[in-house]
Amino acid sequence: MPELERLVVGPLESNCYIIGENGQALVIDPGDEGEKILDFISRRGWKVNCVINTHGHADHIGANACLKEEGARILIHSSDAKMLTNPEKNLSQFTGGRVLTGPPADEFIEEGDWTWQDQSMKIIHTPGHTPGGICVLWGDFLFSGDTLFAGGVGRTDLPGGNMDELVNSIRNKLFNLPKEVRVFPGHGPETTIGFEVDNNPFI
Repeated sequence: MPELERLVVGPLESNCYIIGENGQALVIDPGDEGEKILDFISRRGWKVNCVINTHGHADHIGANACLKEEGARILIHSSDAKMLTNPEKNLSQFTGGRVLTGPPADEFIEEGDWTWQDQSMKIIHTPGHTPGGICVLWGDFLFSGDTLFAGGVGRTDLPGGNMDELVNSIRNKLFNLPKEVRVFPGHGPETTIGFEVDNNPFI
């Protein structure tokens, strides 16, 4: 059976999710502290082979290079691909921390069905926080990046953000999912689709 683990990394306390199966690890949003992530994976006897970035902001891609050195493929939506290598676009140039010029994507991941190991997933393109923002649906688990939070939504006042697009993405794509789907956001605690449909004040 696959395992799911969460690490909170970096000064912005980004959620990094790790799925392990058959000795391999898929990492969603390795935002910082690459050595911490790799140590966590190693202690479980896994080897990282794939990274999915839900979008291209620095606090979600900061450990890409570290994991890439261990053989991981880097996947991101094509609309956010330039953010991986451009510190102005990924906003690291403006945060006062390290300026981030990471490795480019090994492949683009677009909306539709996707398989890792023998795990079937669905990629949902949810622009609004960034043009290439995605969510990853795995069974009854949704990794929502900075699209949807517990009681909140992603910022749209940054370059490439658009509130109308974000609300449309959430209302017409995420809120059509079953209410029991558990939502694992890019920051903060988990929630469910049903709770957010009934309570999220932004939608």
